[in-house]
This record gives sequence, C-alpha cells and structure tokens, in this order.
Amino acid sequence: MIRKQEALDYHSQGRAGKIEVVSTKPCQTQRDLSLAYTPGVAEPCKEIAVIPEEVYKYTAKGNLVAVVSNGTAVLGLGNIGALAGKPVMEGKGVLFKRFADIDVFDIELDSQNPDEIIKTVKMLEPTFGGINLEDIKAPECFYIEEELKKIMNIPVFHDDQHGTAIISGAALLNALELARKRIDEIKVVFSGAGAAGIACAKFYERLGVKRKNMLLVDTKGVVYAGRTEGMNAYKEYFVVETDERTLADAMKGADVFCGVSVKGIVTKEMIKSMADNPIVFAMANPDPEITYEDATAVRDDIVMATGRSDYPNQVNNVLGFPFIFRGALDVRATAINDEMKVAAAYALANLTKEDVPDSVIRAYGGRRIEFGRDYIIPKPFDPRVLLWEATAVAKAAMDSGVARIPIKDFEAYRDSLEARLGKSREVMRFFIHKAQHEPKRIVFPEGEEEKILRAAHIIVDERIALPILLGSRTLIRQRIQDLGLNLDNIEIINPSKSEKLDAYITAYYTKRQRKGITPFDAERQVKTHNIFGMVMVDNGDADGLISGLTQHYPDTVRPALQIIGKKDGVQRIAGLYMLVFKNQTIFIADATVNIEPTAEDLVEIALLTAEKVKQFDIEPRIAMLSFSNFGSTKHPLVDKVQEAVAVVKQRAPQLKIDGEMQADTAVSPEVLNELYPFSSLKGGANVLICPDLTSANIAYKLLTKLGGATAIGPMLLGIKKPVYLLVPGNDVNDIVNITAMAVVEAQKGSNGQEGSSHRVSKEFIGMTSHMTT
Repeated sequence: MIRKQEALDYHSQGRAGKIEVVSTKPCQTQRDLSLAYTPGVAEPCKEIAVIPEEVYKYTAKGNLVAVVSNGTAVLGLGNIGALAGKPVMEGKGVLFKRFADIDVFDIELDSQNPDEIIKTVKMLEPTFGGINLEDIKAPECFYIEEELKKIMNIPVFHDDQHGTAIISGAALLNALELARKRIDEIKVVFSGAGAAGIACAKFYERLGVKRKNMLLVDTKGVVYAGRTEGMNAYKEYFVVETDERTLADAMKGADVFCGVSVKGIVTKEMIKSMADNPIVFAMANPDPEITYEDATAVRDDIVMATGRSDYPNQVNNVLGFPFIFRGALDVRATAINDEMKVAAAYALANLTKEDVPDSVIRAYGGRRIEFGRDYIIPKPFDPRVLLWEATAVAKAAMDSGVARIPIKDFEAYRDSLEARLGKSREVMRFFIHKAQHEPKRIVFPEGEEEKILRAAHIIVDERIALPILLGSRTLIRQRIQDLGLNLDNIEIINPSKSEKLDAYITAYYTKRQRKGITPFDAERQVKTHNIFGMVMVDNGDADGLISGLTQHYPDTVRPALQIIGKKDGVQRIAGLYMLVFKNQTIFIADATVNIEPTAEDLVEIALLTAEKVKQFDIEPRIAMLSFSNFGSTKHPLVDKVQEAVAVVKQRAPQLKIDGEMQADTAVSPEVLNELYPFSSLKGGANVLICPDLTSANIAYKLLTKLGGATAIGPMLLGIKKPVYLLVPGNDVNDIVNITAMAVVEAQKGSNGQEGSSHRVSKEFIGMTSHMTT
C-alpha cells in the first residue's frame, strides 16, 4: 500500500510536480535562437497561413493532446475542484508520454458550467491534435463530450467513460470464451449509472450484449420502466420491464456483474446467486464492490477482474487511452468513433492469448503468465500493447472514414511504433526485416529450454529464421504442448539418434585426431548438443548457431574455434557489443574473449570490429582507449595502445582511428576539436576499443545499468560462420534479436558481403544517421 508521505514526497521532491517542457531543437547559439524565435520563426508561420495543414509539419500539434478537467469527479475524491485535481491531470500526461510518446498539456478549467467548458475547449482546437476529457461528473460529461464531438474536427475522448468500457470489454470477450458463453445470451448487471457505468453498458451492447438482457442499478435501485426518481435521459435508454428492484434481485442468475460504484456493495450471497461460471468485474476504486478473496471463497468457477494491481486482471485505463490516441493521431483522425473503440478492445483481447515476454513476467513477480482465469487482459507494462492497439485503432479509423492521412504500409507503421519504445527496438526491427527477406537455418543446442522454445515460436511466426532444436524429441514436444506454442513443423534433432551421427563423428574425429581426441572421445562428444550443433554448421547443415543460455562463454566459444574455426588470416577472435542509447549508438570491444590483449591483439580487435561495423553500413570512427590522452602519461600500458594505433593506421590507412585517449575525450567532439585538433575523429568516436577485457566488460555493463543503454550482443568476430552467444540472463526477446543478427550475417556469407551491404545502406543509414555524421 502506498503511504501518504511517500506519495507527497514523490510529487514534491526535486522539480515540483511530474512534468516539464523539453525542447526538441537545439538552442545553444545566437543562430539557434534566431531560428527558434524571431526572425526565423516567421517562415513556418507564413507557410501555415497559406496552407493550414502545414501546422502538422512545422509544429507539435500532431502529437499534442490536451487533458481537460474541471475537477468535479476526481478519482474517488469527488468534486474537489480544478486546482486540487491538477496532480491527476499531470499524472495523465505522464502516462500518455510513458506509454505512447504523446505530449500533453493539462488544462484545468475553473468552471462547472458545461457550455463554458464546451466554448473554451473549442477555442483550443488550433493548439491540439486531440482532447482527452477527464474527471468531469455525470451527467454533464455526456453532454460536454457529445457537443464537442459535433463541433470539433479533432478527436475528443472522455476516458472515464470509454476507457473503462473498452478495457473491461476486452476482458469480457476473453472471460466469455473461458466460461463458454455466448455474448448475445448473457445477463449483465451494471452497478453504477455514472459516466463509466453508462459507457460500459453502451459499449457492451456494441460488442453484442442484448439491451433486454441488461439491468442498470444505481443508488435508487434497478432502472426499470416507469421509475421516475433519479432518472435522466442516459438512464432512460436502459429501462426494462422487470420486477427486480434491488441489486440482490438483479444478481440472481446473472452471468456478468460490471461494477463501477462503491466499496462493499456486493455480498458473498449475491455472488453465490449468480449463474454458473460467473464473470465479476468489481472495478470500484480504490476498493472493489467485493474483495477478490471474498468472491473466490464462495465460487471456484468465477472469472474476476478489479481495478487493483494486487489482484489478477486489473482493469486499468492505461491499457486504452494512450494507444487509442496514438492510433488516432497517427492517421490524423477527426474523431474517435465506436469502430475504433471496438478495434481497441479486440486488439487487447487477442494480445492476451499471445506468449507473454520475459520483461513483462519479470515486472510482475517472475511467475509465468498465460491466458486463463487469472489473465484475461494484458498487463499495463506489456510493450506490445502499443503495437497491437494503436495499429488496430489506426486501421479502424481508416476503414470507418475518419482518417485524414491513411497509412500505406502498416509494417513500416509498426516499425515507427517500435521506435517510440526505444532506439534499440528500432535498430532490431532493421535486423528482423533483413532476416525475413531470406531466413536461414539456425541451430539451437539448448532446444529443450523454455526460453528457446518460446523464442522459436516468435522466430517461426515472424519468419525470421528456420530454427533447428537439439534435444529429446519427446521432451521438446511435451514442453511445446505445455507452453501452448505453435511449433508443429519445427525441426527437432536428437543428436544421439540422428541419422547423420556417424558422419558427424567421423568429421569431428578427422578434425581433432591430432588434438588428443580418440574415436571413443569423438563419439561421446558429438552426442553432446553443443558439439553436434557446431559440426552441423561446419558441414553446412545449419547456417549458424546460438548457444550459451545454460553455460559459460568458453563452453560455446571453445568448440566454435575447434570445429568451425577462425576466418582466414585471423589470429584472435573477439566479442563486440552494440550499445543503443536514445540519441546515439556506440560499439564496444572486447568485453567477451581476450582478457589481457597485447598490442597486436588490439590491432586485430580493432580491424575485426571495423569490418563488422561496416557491414551495417556505418562508417567506423575508432577510439583506442586508455587512461592517457595522446601521450599525456608515460606508462607501458599506454605504450601498448599507442603501438596498436600506429599498426592499424599502417595496415588500414583508410580507417578513421586515433588514440590513445580517455573515454570521455573519445565521445566528446567539442573536446577533440578544441584540445586535439590534429585528431582524425572530428565528430567523436562511435567505436570504442578498450585496452583489456576488464575495462570493456565493466564499461558496457555500467552503461547499460546506469547509462540507459540497451546492449545487443555479444557478436563473435573472426569465426568463419555465425556463432552467437547467449547469457543466462537473456530473455526471449534477446534470443529473437540475436537470431535475427545471426541470420543477417549468414545471408552475407551466402550472398557475398559487398552486395548484401549495399542493400542495407538506405534504411539503416536513415535510422542511425547520428552515428555517421
């Protein structure tokens, strides 16, 4: 439970509040100032005056939403006023930005006059791309939204109404599937006839619930034909002929309870009186209409959701509004209509049935999450929600005719959404797309491992590679079934029963017979999965290998060297990491293989790294690191790096390489230009060659943990064929990404590196322009 002081400290410590405005353009010089404001700003103003749609090109309008409230229905606090409601509206802005990269200004209006609010919001239309109405009491909220939708040409969305309806609607679709009930036959009871209750009832009708099968219950009891007390036009829509007058009456035989009312209004006896396999959505906040413990104590066949994160199936509006607006803004929709809301609900319902990423599992306690009674809607921190829901909403906007700029390529659109989740996801989408053009056979010696199997499901589904799993066929098939994966046609090989075992034993023995290996040793070792997989790759029966999830680096590297071998002319292999930050990408070596490299080893590490970076069509700018800047310190360790720099320049004079230099100097163009104008690294380095494994390993791990970088790798450099290393901490997405990189490398080996590199350039350079300028 969050303590009062903890919440107050969160909002007050440091910069007060939760939001700030950050410039997206530089403003460091007089010239920048002249461009940002007068006189330069006049030019986009003149363009917009002639062509109003250019406002989306020259301003932030297209990604800017107003969160508008008058504070009359704030959370469970009631009518506390516009000023007191401001922390909630700032919080809403944080969620928009965190989950969908949408910018927000919160607008608190000190008025309880609906027409004043309508007039004010309408006048804000030139500023914003969309309007999110928030915490406005019923029934005024219905009128305000209806009128604004009539007079505005940008999306208007009252989240208190539609957010709960959409998320619980997705939960309803999946709960009905588990309960094996038809939506057009169920009886639904709604407790609460405010904004959320009315909206849920209307949305459920849109999903297929018959209005005659709905009972709306408010503080005066059941909304029935002929009732006059506490009625309004919105409740009148749901009147039915019935003798039931109380919530207890209504609950008897009900299939679904949808609660958006008050704590403790539902009793155990009411839950007992419901139909078989009851569906209970007790969504009152912060405390539900009945606790999870009480409801499940009396019904073991129940499917239950609440608004709380400490119970299964949290109906959290953050699963809706950020992604709905994202899709609406991206097609410049004139409205958020029913078709878009239904598409959002179905996207969430369908996503729930997909395998859950390890990052989500870790965020929610580490226990396996799979579709069932305790998981009928996605978790709020599932990054895939953005991809699924925004895409579905954008497509529905196009299909229903409210999109002004239709999306032509939805694959490219999904990539743009990935980029909003972080630069590393954008970079990895590049590799995945390249892999999909020509999938290769990748062998996984640890084919019995759950993470490998789950990764293989994604790899096959996205056509990234043709996985080959090594292990017991019976065990792997059983685990595939237990995990609910679709891998019916995947290739599984049990090394000890393979028809090629004898041939592989002979091949391995021939390679290693003068290295102390006897025929008996060869037979025993080839039956082990790693050795068998390496021989497969060496013999051309697989194009690459990925291993290391359950073992140490040497257990993968050693057999790779012994069986597949190094490329011609290579004396030392090395390991390379790609570190992806928000605004730049850095390569760092060698953090994997060479513990105390000599000067000659550093030369080879630098040359191998440059070759790999060039394969991505990035011009390597290499800094050879030390604790000294260009001779500032005399020491044998400095001499080693200086010697390596001199040799690389001699062997590869075309490379941009310099050193020795300190790490901060290497990545600071202004320092290099001012203090070391002779350096060839005018724009700073994008490749860092560390003097030893200790410094490289420490550096990349600190940069990932404290610097916010995402590490992609390690990539083994110098091996004849693709062998990629995993570590025990890798999750499923890591394995998928590494597989894509292995496939891309295998493609280069089979197609010829020069031609393949040419195909990479346009899309990758555009994505990583900051690395090459």
